[in-house]
Amino acid sequence: MKTRDKILLSSLELFNERGERNITTNHIAAHLAISPGNLYYHFRNKSDIIYEIFLEYEKLVDFYLDIPEDRAMTLEDMTFYLESVFDGLWSYRFFHRDLEYLLDSDQRLRKDYREFTNRCLVSISRIFEKLAEAGIIEPQEEDLRSAMSLNVWLVITNWMAFLKTAHAEEESASLTLTELKQGIYQVLTLEIPYLTPAYRDRVMALREKYRPALHDRDDLGVDEALCK
Repeated sequence: MKTRDKILLSSLELFNERGERNITTNHIAAHLAISPGNLYYHFRNKSDIIYEIFLEYEKLVDFYLDIPEDRAMTLEDMTFYLESVFDGLWSYRFFHRDLEYLLDSDQRLRKDYREFTNRCLVSISRIFEKLAEAGIIEPQEEDLRSAMSLNVWLVITNWMAFLKTAHAEEESASLTLTELKQGIYQVLTLEIPYLTPAYRDRVMALREKYRPALHDRDDLGVDEALCK
């Protein structure tokens, strides 16, 4: 593996484990047992490293959201999209933990992230269209579909922040992939009002696999009300 790629991989690992703000270029160089000068030969500063990591994340999500246009969408497709997107969140979790700070620190990153967000919203909207064409959800007007897409995006990108605040009193608690993927439950909850009778039971069963352990009885009451 080339030194440049090792720097990116190790930086991602350290950022995820310890938080981006707690890691300097010196930490990264020491972790790799290379000189700071060797690191600076490949990257001018930490912002450049973060930006390159974001480009890799962006390519990964674009790959995941490659929507088949030559066949009908299935529930398996929908599950793949959700699982894959949350896997991506996990692999690059430092980014969404400190998103606002990172975007404020790099105008280039802010611009690219805005374009990335818009592209993801278009893809989510197209997924809803394909789900409707497949008879899984009821067809929606464009305005409603756009609103649904935005709501899904907000749940996905803010679920990690919610978990962090939900566990604020548990200093030793650390986020797990299982907890992160419980955000899929919330995404599927948004679809409940639009499910067709033919697919309702299957989607509800799928949703149940991701039920967050932090839901209390009041939460369940809300869920059951949505299901009626």
